[in-house]
Amino acid sequence: MSRIYLVRHGRPSAVWGDADHDPGLDLQGQAQAVLAAKALLALPLDERPIKAVSSPMRRCRETARPFVQALGSELEIADAVSEIPTPRTGGDRSAWLGRVLGGRWPDITGDIDYGAWRAAVLAAVTERPGAAVFTHFVAINAIVSQLMGINDVTVFRPGHASITVLEADCGELRLISRGAEAATGVL
Repeated sequence: MSRIYLVRHGRPSAVWGDADHDPGLDLQGQAQAVLAAKALLALPLDERPIKAVSSPMRRCRETARPFVQALGSELEIADAVSEIPTPRTGGDRSAWLGRVLGGRWPDITGDIDYGAWRAAVLAAVTERPGAAVFTHFVAINAIVSQLMGINDVTVFRPGHASITVLEADCGELRLISRGAEAATGVL
């Protein structure tokens, strides 16, 4: 058995729907990244992550940076743990996400198969025992909802740089603990 740690990115310098679709971290987000790295490094040796995997999005890569530097290792970039893709048909991304967050996975329709996306996120994490996976609010919820057998898109509201703990055993995942929740309803 080994642990997998899902780390939500630190606070970004821009929010979903802003002109910058790939913002880095603001100063608070950078401090959150350092605290997340310290928390991961403070774990007992037999539970500590031995590698880091990140969404290709800048805010996740920057959140992973202090942990990767402390490990003295390379960061693996995995598209499968990136942000939920928006429909290619365009429209207001922020309004679309607001509708999605209040919905259920089977009800999300469009030109993207969100059931397949959700399954791919879980598979990507399952394939990486012993990793700290730096990812996003919806990706974390996609994993946790599947492990809990729930179809709601939002199962909980992981705060910036929160750490959700999973246990991997022979290709099966189990939820150990959800990360700290966001203090407000604002994502």
